[in-house]
Amino acid sequence: MEYTATELMIVNAARLLKNEDVVFVGVGIPNLACNLARHTHAPDLVMIYEAGVVGARPARLPLSIGDPTLVSGSSLVCSMYDIFSYYLQRGNVDVGFLGGAQIDRYCNINATVIGEYENPKVRLPGSGGAMEIAGWANRCYIITPHQKRRFPEHVDFCTSAGYLSSRSEREHMGVRGKGPQAVVTNLGILQPNDDGELVLAALHPGVTVDQVQENTGWPLKLIESIQMTGLPTRNELSILRNKLDPDRIYLS
Repeated sequence: MEYTATELMIVNAARLLKNEDVVFVGVGIPNLACNLARHTHAPDLVMIYEAGVVGARPARLPLSIGDPTLVSGSSLVCSMYDIFSYYLQRGNVDVGFLGGAQIDRYCNINATVIGEYENPKVRLPGSGGAMEIAGWANRCYIITPHQKRRFPEHVDFCTSAGYLSSRSEREHMGVRGKGPQAVVTNLGILQPNDDGELVLAALHPGVTVDQVQENTGWPLKLIESIQMTGLPTRNELSILRNKLDPDRIYLS
């Protein structure tokens, strides 16, 4: 069955989630990945949205963190303060699913500006809750298209901390969350090594190491035995296309 690079990226991101994980869901493609996991191998996934919804079971793909479809069937609706204080900062969130305009060598995320802060080329939406999620979720996954402009050696602005300049620096700063565990792109999967530096861990079918390196802004290290990711199943593609995003809002 034919599939797109975006669909392959979403499917592989969804597969990282475990049943009964409590996951803080972002909008856009991370939203698709989490809802795909809930409709396939993780039916007991507990999805939390920033606006104050716990245990969301949306009947359709929510378009924002405040979409009314999130409330129907949810376990709890509370304030944004309660979500961050009593769930995230207390260690009750297993996974934070994030995106970003730039991800650098040590998994730091930029969603604030491209260029100099005082005189940027592009001004972006900013952190929202991502800074807190990156710092306090027990583990984080990042999903983004793999382009050289998105993977500079150093982000133009650090909106959300990955490993800063090393894993030891993150630990020294006293951040409780364990940080990013994987970056899933349309070319493969990057994972942090013992020092917190992103290395190439897996390739999607048909993708070469050279392609990944050409789209990365630093000399990319490889793990000893690079894996090949699995193909999407017919069921996964059907759910993505027909149930979750039939209007191709994100899949296009």
